[in-house]
Amino acid sequence: MIGVELAILIMSALIFDLKAPYVLCFGVVAIAAWINLLTAIASPGQRLLNNLEASSHLGFDLLQVTALLLLAGGATNPFMLLLIAPVTMAAATLPFRSVLALGGLATLCILVLSLFHGPLPTSDGNPLDPPDGFLIAAAAACLAGIGIVAGNVRQAAQESARMGLALDVTQTVLAREQRLSALGALAAAAAHELGTPLATISIVAKELAREAPNAMVKEDADLLIAQAERCREILRRLTETPAAATDELHERMSLLQLVHEVIEPHSKVRGVRVEAIVTGAPGVRAPDIWRMPEVLHALTSFVENAVDFAASEVLITARFDLDRISMEVRDDGPGFSADVLSKLGEPYVTTRQGVAGGRTGHVGMGLGFFIAKTLLERTGALVTFQNARPRGAVISARWPRARIETPARNEFQGL
Repeated sequence: MIGVELAILIMSALIFDLKAPYVLCFGVVAIAAWINLLTAIASPGQRLLNNLEASSHLGFDLLQVTALLLLAGGATNPFMLLLIAPVTMAAATLPFRSVLALGGLATLCILVLSLFHGPLPTSDGNPLDPPDGFLIAAAAACLAGIGIVAGNVRQAAQESARMGLALDVTQTVLAREQRLSALGALAAAAAHELGTPLATISIVAKELAREAPNAMVKEDADLLIAQAERCREILRRLTETPAAATDELHERMSLLQLVHEVIEPHSKVRGVRVEAIVTGAPGVRAPDIWRMPEVLHALTSFVENAVDFAASEVLITARFDLDRISMEVRDDGPGFSADVLSKLGEPYVTTRQGVAGGRTGHVGMGLGFFIAKTLLERTGALVTFQNARPRGAVISARWPRARIETPARNEFQGL
């Protein structure tokens, strides 16, 4: 701000030869520069200002610009637009209360400039005497500019903050799902690696029990056998699910496995029946798809929402043909309201109440659909929301088959 003011004063004096009280004007700029220097010395290094400090700095900028304009024409000076800058910066970074305070200070400064001011500098030195209507119009224009610019900047800053928060939540959820997926592969590897030493321990313990010299040694050997068998049972349970068998099986899954994993957390919810169907075009081989945490989390989120609003049934349908794979979540609830349907997929759009009470106990923040839609679109899906007839909501996701399908089993194994 100080550099701009110096440039304006120098150009006015040397290039345009305007007659103005330059000594007083440069004095005002020098005072501002001195205060800025003292502030920099008092707060060395990089430090974030708190709200009060930032508001004070911007308020001082308003007063300093007002002092310059008082010396150089007041509301008749077109550079009165500089008063917009501090309020706009406050609107982008400070709390609403600080914005209101600075807006009020700017309004007071504009009213003072329209009533009390020195002559507008001219090249011939003859002061201009604009009519009162012009001064009122100039003040009103500046006030309108502050309101419009600061308001738009405030709205843009809030939307940007919301989008940033939603993106952070999305990345956190995705990282969690990826960690869980990696944990499944680790469990599979551990089960495979521990199988052999446990078998050895079991054999040695049985030999020790058979040749035990006394009852105490035999009791210890039997305990070893029992604990080894317990460990093997735990590992057996880990390897029961396809996701923990081998790396190859963990990375790929059938559509039937996908829909079962999606509905499993909600299969025992009271009051609603959750079912899944997989259908395909005649003569078309059913695809295996990549196990993607994004898809699992997003579809589970859609099913959770459907369970909360369904009257009695939620149906998940997976369809495939030669070119496409689609997933559909349909419920028999009231459907989406018209105002919500037009905004679904945007952050902070929700039909849930602010308290728990649905079947799943989930409290909506308006981020679930945004996160789920974003995750699916990252995998190449086209996500749509619509109301079913005669009632209910339908959420669909469609992928090009080649985008999420794994190679055929013989190709995958390199045969």
